[in-house]
Amino acid sequence: MKVAVVLFNLGGPDNQKAVRPFLFNLFRDPAIIQLPAPARYALAALISTTRAKSARANYQRMGGGSPLLAGTNAQARVLEEMLTAQGLEARTFVAMRYWKPFTEEMAAQVARFAPDEIVLLPLYPQYSTTTTGSSLKEWARVYKGPGRTRTVCCYPTAPGLVDAHVEAIRKVWRTPGDPPGEVRLLFSAHGLPQQVVEAGDPYAAQIEATAAAVAARLPEFPDWQLCYQSRVGRLKWLGPSTVEAIHQAAADGKGVLICPIAFVSEHIETLVELDVEYAELAKDLGVQPFLRARTPETDRGFMAELARAVTGALDRDGIAPHGPWRCPAAHGKCVCARGEIAA
Repeated sequence: MKVAVVLFNLGGPDNQKAVRPFLFNLFRDPAIIQLPAPARYALAALISTTRAKSARANYQRMGGGSPLLAGTNAQARVLEEMLTAQGLEARTFVAMRYWKPFTEEMAAQVARFAPDEIVLLPLYPQYSTTTTGSSLKEWARVYKGPGRTRTVCCYPTAPGLVDAHVEAIRKVWRTPGDPPGEVRLLFSAHGLPQQVVEAGDPYAAQIEATAAAVAARLPEFPDWQLCYQSRVGRLKWLGPSTVEAIHQAAADGKGVLICPIAFVSEHIETLVELDVEYAELAKDLGVQPFLRARTPETDRGFMAELARAVTGALDRDGIAPHGPWRCPAAHGKCVCARGEIAA
């Protein structure tokens, strides 16, 4: 039995010339900007042009391009090795949504592999119509090959994910064994416009569940807070923002330890937004210490959890979460409850 495992991620520009087209691809996605195509394309062209210079500068800080593909490829290799060790004839494929390797290219590679089974595994632990939903829609549009498909829609409270965050937080705490004292643990997630959540997107509920599950394992950090980063545009977004949370920590005389709770790989939002921009803000405000836990990356426990997600999916049909999480009925855009990708 030949198994194709497709790992979905956002993607990132691999060089300076790729920054503007990457931004254009991002903002022309109807899951990101919900306007008719002509208006959406015009707005995407405007945003990608106006933001290109500052974005290039940020990617230059990381060597000129995003490290996301390299990190995702490393995860794919480890996952394939783990599945092979279990006796599966498995091959992993990395499909990026907004830059190379594009989903269409990976779909063609999977078709040439001619799998009997396909497992779609987003590297977004928490489901949103703007991330996993968009990636799955694109896959459904472009894949024309063989194989029975199962989808892992989310895994926000899977034990291996929670364990990886717990260990990363404990590792970065500079005085293990001593109580954190005057340090606030901030779980920082990529934000979303409030109207997306109000329309039934389960992302915020799943982020809250992940943060609560990690915090429950860290009694030494009783002072913790969930916050959101990366806001763009004028719409009201989920809050409080990470910037607001850092300001509040300063007002309360607290240091901070930030855990990027929504990310499983290092990229611009961790390496620049958190490590540079927010670190500078904390310094200016006198917030000490300012610490940041790493993302799970190829943590063995996390990768073993992804392997269990794959093998578990092979034993069922359709779309379902991995782990104990189930979305409340109020979230109408929950893909597992609907059994299909929400419009």
